[in-house]
Amino acid sequence: MRAVRVTELTGPDGVAVVDIPEPAAGTGVLIEIRAAGISFPDLLLSHGLYQMKPDVPFTLGIEGAGVVREAPADSGFRAGDEVVAFGAGAAAELMSAPVASTFRLPAGLGFEGGAALVLNYHTAYFALVRRAGVISGDTVLVHGAAGGVGTAAIQVARALGARVIAVVSSEEKEAVARSAGAEHVVRSDGKWRDAVRELTGGHGVDVVVDPVGGDRLTDSLRSLAPEGRLLVIGFTAGEIPTVKVNRLLFRNVSVVGAAWGEFIARRPGYLGEVAADLERMVAAGQVRPIIGRTYGFDQVPDALRDLEQRRAVGKLVLVTRQEGHGKL
Repeated sequence: MRAVRVTELTGPDGVAVVDIPEPAAGTGVLIEIRAAGISFPDLLLSHGLYQMKPDVPFTLGIEGAGVVREAPADSGFRAGDEVVAFGAGAAAELMSAPVASTFRLPAGLGFEGGAALVLNYHTAYFALVRRAGVISGDTVLVHGAAGGVGTAAIQVARALGARVIAVVSSEEKEAVARSAGAEHVVRSDGKWRDAVRELTGGHGVDVVVDPVGGDRLTDSLRSLAPEGRLLVIGFTAGEIPTVKVNRLLFRNVSVVGAAWGEFIARRPGYLGEVAADLERMVAAGQVRPIIGRTYGFDQVPDALRDLEQRRAVGKLVLVTRQEGHGKL
């Protein structure tokens, strides 16, 4: 079968499409992949910079959507079921995924949408619901709002009844953030904090979602309302910022880590809880992944370069084949 493999840890240049043996189902669900998400962790994996460091060569992809070929009798799945899954090796024609991280494809979403659902939307849900406790009426500020995590955070926050202010760097990205449901959009130049202050009448926002990192942290803290929470999700800007804790003390605000992957490693049952709530949000029309661009197998290195050079908007998706009613 075809698979996107990291053959050396040199980034996109070390990624190639090769033929490898088909995986056995084992105790997992064997899935014929129709679409796979391409995410920032894939880029880090290709450089050997992710917290998990599989031995080279290895297959990229940690989320996919497709059709069950084979499943354990007690798994709840059977051949022909359309599913989404989280697990290693999704950027291939076949993937063996753990039963606990395999879920039915929400009706009407399509394989491409399903491939975009797990990593970004589960992360956004975990961060906003469990870590920040967002409730209806809160104001949520989203950095990197046109990216995969950003658009997911916008939609989940809106589904929770929050008001959303998006931070973006260009007109193109503003259009993407608005299509995801952001009510207000400000530019990520030196004046974004002033714009946020004006939009909130000087009060500040209840929650900041930050998958970017870098030099925005101080201004993000200053943008928080009393008892506000800054969610640290990632560092796509490359720089890991630091914070002076006196800023937290004197303003009664919090910096909250939201490491979804670490959490589910200890509580895998949480995946099913979130999947059920996201399926409800999809059915209600509140969640619909924004697909920025699709790629064929041979184009995956280009997709990683798009992520690396911050050209990507929405979710990037590998499409393994075009037929099937799950196609968007």
